[in-house]
Amino acid sequence: MKVTPTAIAEVLVIEPKVFGDARGFFYESFNQKAFNQATGLNLNFVQDNHSRSAKGVLRGLHYQIQQSQGKLVRVVRGAVFDVAVDIRKGSATFGKWVGMELSEDNHKQLWIPAGFAHGFVVTSESAEFLYKTTDYYAPEHERCIAWNDPAIGIDWPVTTQPSLSAKDQHGRALREAETF
Repeated sequence: MKVTPTAIAEVLVIEPKVFGDARGFFYESFNQKAFNQATGLNLNFVQDNHSRSAKGVLRGLHYQIQQSQGKLVRVVRGAVFDVAVDIRKGSATFGKWVGMELSEDNHKQLWIPAGFAHGFVVTSESAEFLYKTTDYYAPEHERCIAWNDPAIGIDWPVTTQPSLSAKDQHGRALREAETF
């Protein structure tokens, strides 16, 4: 696997070795030992999640203020623009974001450490999004930052208003949000 830091060094792009021919492809989507060795991290993942969304659905920017979750995310059908926002107050990159396309074709994964808000928008007709987390979902600790907060300035690849959940419609500005 190839590991590449993003503009925020703790957020990593993970590219598995893909073996393909005219019949299709094969790749090892996750191997704990290889992941830990390649990233230098020593993590345990405790939960896998799978979501399906239609084109234009935007989910996020989500995080848990307690039981914070590191996330290893990927797309197995379709494509999304995936975003991580640093919300660690003492960090030199506080309020900064990184984003990239994750798709069934590029097989890329993104490691998003605890202390970051996360979101994505579906850019294909639909997308199936999978992610592993380092802690369990705790709805009482979940928070949401507004996807379009101008203080963050995410350059989402959208031309119309995205489809948002009720929770995401009420996301807070970063300056008002509970952060790490």
